[in-house]
Amino acid sequence: MSDSVISLSDFKAGASQWLKQLQDDNQAVVLTQNGRGSAVVQSFDSFQRQQQSLAMLKLMTQGEADVQAGRLGGQSETFAKVRKQLEKRRG
Repeated sequence: MSDSVISLSDFKAGASQWLKQLQDDNQAVVLTQNGRGSAVVQSFDSFQRQQQSLAMLKLMTQGEADVQAGRLGGQSETFAKVRKQLEKRRG
């Protein structure tokens, strides 16, 4: 099962084996219908790691935008704001 692109029919025929392989290898598989890419299947662990990586990249991008726009503050000021917001939420 080393191919990373397979037909949906082949995937359905060996779904249990493919799912096990996806969990073992942490690789994604492209499913095709009528010869064209239709979906991507990957293990849940791999999906979670991917989502965490994307979230981290988003935070880095937002931080860089803040630096470029001059939206900077000291650590004590930042933590004071966060504490104040948390206190408001607690009621």
